[in-house]
Amino acid sequence: MPTPAAPTIFVDADACPVKEEVYKVARRCGCAVIVVANAYMRTPPDVQFALVDAGADAADDWIAERAQKGDIVITNDIPLADRALKAGALALGATGKEFTPASIGRGVGAARADGAFALLRGRRRRAKAVFRGGSLTLFIGAGRGRA
Repeated sequence: MPTPAAPTIFVDADACPVKEEVYKVARRCGCAVIVVANAYMRTPPDVQFALVDAGADAADDWIAERAQKGDIVITNDIPLADRALKAGALALGATGKEFTPASIGRGVGAARADGAFALLRGRRRRAKAVFRGGSLTLFIGAGRGRA
């Protein structure tokens, strides 16, 4: 059961290879998890699932509209990470690495163009499932310290 001070963890789930790891850490830390996707996914009973309309940015928009200061967004999508940071949430990639304004670096437009080019060429980049739960635990602790 989530604790009042615990952040909500939003998972951009369509291409997230580390959902099971997120569930385990969230249970240990008492965080609510919301998995967001545009196709049905089976989730554990203690995890909320949000089905959004089909569309390139529907899941991103849903998460960005709800993430707030102290929450955690798990995504490999640079534009969503940027929006999460602007809302005061923490953003982590599937490897557990924190997105920061500096790490977003090249700019959201360039990253979006790179992704579109890869899709046009028939390639879809996927993150390797190397997320370390310890990274998420650290950020949950950091999120509790933010007022």
